[in-house]
Amino acid sequence: MNDTYYISANGMTVGYDGKPLIENISIGVRRGEILTLIGPNGSGKSTILKSMIKELRLIAGTVVLDGRDMEGLRERDVAKKLAIVMTERIRAELLTCWDIAATGRYPYTGHLGLLSKEDRAIVDAALETVHAKDFADRPFARISDGQRQRVLLARAIAQQPEIIVLDEPTSFLDVRHKLELLDILKTMVREKNVAVIVSLHELDLAEKISDRVVCVANGRIDRYDTPENIFTDDYICSLYGIERGSFHALFGSVELPAVSGEPQVFVIGGGGSGIPAYRALQRAGIPFAAGILPESDLDFPVAKALAAELYAVPAFSISKDAGTENVIGRMLAIGSAVSTVPAFGETNAANLKLYEAARSAGILTELDALIGRTDA
Repeated sequence: MNDTYYISANGMTVGYDGKPLIENISIGVRRGEILTLIGPNGSGKSTILKSMIKELRLIAGTVVLDGRDMEGLRERDVAKKLAIVMTERIRAELLTCWDIAATGRYPYTGHLGLLSKEDRAIVDAALETVHAKDFADRPFARISDGQRQRVLLARAIAQQPEIIVLDEPTSFLDVRHKLELLDILKTMVREKNVAVIVSLHELDLAEKISDRVVCVANGRIDRYDTPENIFTDDYICSLYGIERGSFHALFGSVELPAVSGEPQVFVIGGGGSGIPAYRALQRAGIPFAAGILPESDLDFPVAKALAAELYAVPAFSISKDAGTENVIGRMLAIGSAVSTVPAFGETNAANLKLYEAARSAGILTELDALIGRTDA
């Protein structure tokens, strides 16, 4: 991999009408890497991208593309190296999806814009890559937002760029097509050594695909680092100002705030089995207690976020005697219990005692009955 940045912003100041929004931005991406911008709405992610692709005039600094200041490059020369997928609507009432994808070849055509047989084959292949061949002949103005996003990506692929810049490309896509789009980008990065700069709202996806992450907040670049150093519980909560609820780096997900109040049920969980129950109780507005969970257990971060009371032991410990009698007493005082554990073994012997105590006391209940859920 080339050790130098393929595109970089050097001391860049961006904003509108000459008024700085973010100053002294120095970031870059190498070929074969993905650089992702994250941050709250309105923080300036799109402004940074638009400034790097010359859609907005820089207030200060430079953007260097493949060793040359972009300010001195012709648009056609830039288009042969850099493709763009932005969120703005395209007015294309009379154009088909194939026509839109084909505009990616125009940097390579003559003044008349005539497409060769090879150009057409490249467009067809690009549409096939994003699974858009089935609606290639339909009017671009009459397809869904998600389909439009795939066509715009096909246009970028047809351009055969060395760098792709994408602004929130997954915004209108369902789960399947989000994953397909990001997999396409990763494949291009890996197989064609393309550089990618992308802004994303989905933190779980950003954590998984990025080589470097730029965090934009409060009028500045707050951090610029690897995903491993960015995606921590405390930092993401700080970056987004999360006060109600929490973020969990382990799952790359957020949780709503716990329901306050005296627990109405005790959840005997572990090994990930309790997570659906914790979330169902939270949605139903039922405060609950949970345990006994090692801090290394899959259930632990979600239980910590959602339980009114949590009974835990140190990570990786075998909780044969973890103050179990006291926890049993608390469970019996609550007077209702739900068990989500499919099987008990040596590592959750304490929870077996909880289960047996609940069964003996006749307080075991079904989750669906507790939250009033039926199959109807």
